[in-house]
Amino acid sequence: MSLRQMEYFLTVVEEASFTRAAEALHVSQPALSHQIKALERSTGGPLLERMPRGVRLTAMGRAFLPHAEVAVRSAAQARRAARATAGAEGGELHIAAVHSVAVGVLPDVFARWYAAHPGVLLHLREYASAEALEEEVQRGTADLALGPAPTTWAGPVVPVGEEEIVLVVPFDDRFAGRTTVSLHELADRSWVRCAMEPVVHGERFLDWACGRAGFAPRTAVFTEHTSTAVRMAVAGVGVCVAPSYVVRGAVGEDCVVLSADPPWKRTLTVFARVPPTGAAEVFVDLLRTAWQGPQAPVAPPLRVRAD
Repeated sequence: MSLRQMEYFLTVVEEASFTRAAEALHVSQPALSHQIKALERSTGGPLLERMPRGVRLTAMGRAFLPHAEVAVRSAAQARRAARATAGAEGGELHIAAVHSVAVGVLPDVFARWYAAHPGVLLHLREYASAEALEEEVQRGTADLALGPAPTTWAGPVVPVGEEEIVLVVPFDDRFAGRTTVSLHELADRSWVRCAMEPVVHGERFLDWACGRAGFAPRTAVFTEHTSTAVRMAVAGVGVCVAPSYVVRGAVGEDCVVLSADPPWKRTLTVFARVPPTGAAEVFVDLLRTAWQGPQAPVAPPLRVRAD
């Protein structure tokens, strides 16, 4: 069993056709079929079922697929890591982040990176939740992941800063003249909710927090993205919660930002399957420098597990 055979197998699965896979791989179809048959001999059974129109995975193929994906991606990471150890001026860096961080933090960091290291190509993958981020990075899709501290992680985890979850209201809101608000004061308000809302103890963050304050939140709108929820709150649809840096990135100074009393905070980290070296290590250092907030690990009063 070879890495090339696994790459061929994944391409056939992706293209759902030996003909299209051969074209994508720039090999002849007989050569591709020969490599797949050799792979099937080494695994002890058929991985693909040839259909009149295309191919589909067998039960053995479905079991083999995720391991082949990890092996091929790990090999790609190994190649990038080997090139990166020579310095940060070559190759590429694959970064995964939860959506709020990608929108609110990374644009400025990426601009600084490109100004200093234009020879390194950055690839960004965005995820809706911390759980999805952890799962995908474990599968080898990225060199570095940026998000809340993972609940269980065997590799290195580096704290890079602290984020605050804030409340957003329009300028004409009755709390507009304040800087903080207790959650129970908002019991009569409508809320703009987001599909990327953090999960705490098995509940969506706002349900959990409001429940502790003695009420159930009344939802006015449910959005897909945090930045959309912020814009809805600014328009007066309802109160929303969001990381403070997303509020700045989504609406600038067009709204009132209130800190919760007590404050809601969590530590953001960079984590990876192996210790960052070369370009990856330089990127982590840049991220810690660019972050506006504490640079040391912080024990947040609220531990949230998603974007």
